[in-house]
Amino acid sequence: MKAFFNHLWQKMGLEEPAQASDSRLFDVSANGPESELRSVVPWSARANQIGASDLQADRAMRQLKALWSADKQMQQMPEKAVARLKKYMHFVHVPAGQEFIHQDEHGNFLVVLLKGQVAVERTQTWGERLRLSEAVPGEMLGEMSLLDQGLRFSACITQTECDMAVLTTEAMNEMVTEDAYLVACLMTVLARKMSLRLRVVGARLSERS
Repeated sequence: MKAFFNHLWQKMGLEEPAQASDSRLFDVSANGPESELRSVVPWSARANQIGASDLQADRAMRQLKALWSADKQMQQMPEKAVARLKKYMHFVHVPAGQEFIHQDEHGNFLVVLLKGQVAVERTQTWGERLRLSEAVPGEMLGEMSLLDQGLRFSACITQTECDMAVLTTEAMNEMVTEDAYLVACLMTVLARKMSLRLRVVGARLSERS
C-alpha cells in the first residue's frame, strides 16, 4: 500500500519520481510470489465461467451514480470523478447462484453491485460455512485483494440476478498512469469503506469463535 501512495504522489507532482517506475501496482504477477500465481483468475475468465453478459454502459453508470449519491461514504467522491470511472469499468449482468469471487484466490478485480443481492460467505478452518453478510446495491466487493494482492478472505455468490460494475487490475494500472486524481479520490473512499467493513466482519467472527 505504501508503494502505491508513493507512486500516486509522484504522478500528482508531490514528490520527485523514483528512478524505477512501477506501472503495474495492482498486478499480482508483478508483486506476488510466482508460486502463488496459479490461484489468479482474471475477470475475463471468471466472466465466462459465471455466464456474465454485457450491460449498456450509460444506463449502468446512471445506476452507479444514483447509488453512490445516497451512500454516506461514496457521496464524498466528486460527481465528475465518478463519471470518469465509466472509461475503466466493465458493466455486466450475472445470473443467480454464481460464485463470482472465490475464497483464497488472488484477486485481480473488484465489483460494485448495481442491482440484486449477493451473499458473502467464508469457510472456516474447521469446515463451517459462515454467512458474513448480504451485500446490497451500491456496495463494493473484492476491493481489499485488489489493493494488496492478497488472497480473497471470503466468497461472493449471487442470490438473485445481479447487475455489476467491474474494475480490473489492468484498468487500475491504466488509471494510475492517466488519471491520478481519480485514483486518489477512489482510494480515499475505499479506505473508509474497508475500515468500516473490517470492524463489522471482525465483530461477527469474534461472536462465533
